Amino acid sequence: MKLAIFDDHRLGVVTSEGVADVTAALPWPYDPDPLTAGWWRRLCRDLPSIRGELERAAKERPPVPLDAVRLLAPALNPSKIVAAASNYADHVAEMHGVQERTLGRVESWMMNFDIFLKAPSAICGPADDIVLPPAVLEAGHEIHHESELVVVMGTVGKDIPESSALDHVAGYTLGLDMTVRGEGDRSRRKSYDTFSPLGPYLVTADEVGDPADLDIRLSVNGAERQHVHTSTMITKVPAIVAYASSVMTLLPGDLIFTGAPPGVGPISPGDTLVTSITRIGEMHLHVH
Repeated sequence: MKLAIFDDHRLGVVTSEGVADVTAALPWPYDPDPLTAGWWRRLCRDLPSIRGELERAAKERPPVPLDAVRLLAPALNPSKIVAAASNYADHVAEMHGVQERTLGRVESWMMNFDIFLKAPSAICGPADDIVLPPAVLEAGHEIHHESELVVVMGTVGKDIPESSALDHVAGYTLGLDMTVRGEGDRSRRKSYDTFSPLGPYLVTADEVGDPADLDIRLSVNGAERQHVHTSTMITKVPAIVAYASSVMTLLPGDLIFTGAPPGVGPISPGDTLVTSITRIGEMHLHVH
């Protein structure tokens, strides 16, 4: 099942004919305020038990064409965004050159797999522009794209065994981890507003299938820059979830960016990015 948040933070089920508004089928009060929209986190947590009702409601509601609605990010006010660093070997290799150019040296500790946090306020949707901070551009820093598979957590978990980690996953979406290259902490350089575009949908785990069997692609102005298969992750999704949960309790609706594929590069105002992941969808994003 594909779930969308659209227009005034309505919930929709996406089909081949469009999006059906199933907000009224939620078994708890609906709050359209995105800052207090606990209904989304409850949806992620309770999806198995309410899925049938959502599917029935989708069949009863006339679908609206996707081009007639505004798709929003398929996530509302997660408690945190966890991101994996250095999770594709070819990206680790290319970062030596990137750091030599942008830092004048290689930070060896940054070449090892680990996790860090991004600000949830960096989230934007598939219809939003990526806004590059003027001060960063004026300082001459490069801002890079990183197209990634994003895990959306379902049930609460702490110290989750790798063997059962996928049981805690509600689904997946597509995300860009926009990054300022240069000095300073990753979390700051990746947390500017609009630096976490998400979309176009949350696709349930059963429909996505094996998260290690997906193609990720990204092009800038029609030229392909990133193309990778998720089987080449150094640390696979179950191990990422298990590791993250050994550090912090993962809550329903939390997001995990699973790491940048090789092919990262700078973007500029006026660029158009097209990014896609198998069985999840595609986003066309403009840079402002």
